[in-house]
Order: sequence, then structure tokens, then C-alpha cells
Amino acid sequence: MNRHDTRPVVRMGSTAGTGYSYATRKNRRNDPDRLELRKYDPVARRHVLFREER
Repeated sequence: MNRHDTRPVVRMGSTAGTGYSYATRKNRRNDPDRLELRKYDPVARRHVLFREER
């Protein structure tokens, strides 16, 4: 298993429908499901839920 298998780069898309996204890494062993984080969306100018996109 190489170093890119356990912590892949994932894209987090805004659920506010603005099209804004973050790029982050996740640990596949700790978070095997889709990641969900509340982060700031500068287009909507508020904190919204960001979901992992595939």
C-alpha cells in the first residue's frame, strides 16, 4: 500500500448550490463513507454543509 491509498485528495462541494468547492485530504480508514463538513462558502457568505464529491 503506497502513501496515496490511505489519504486520498477529495473534493468537497457546497450544498448551497453555489458551485464553490474545497479540496482536502481524508483518511480512508477513519472515514470510509462520504465526508460531510460545515465550512464557509464565500459565494453564499455563510457557513454551509459541504459534502464529498466523487
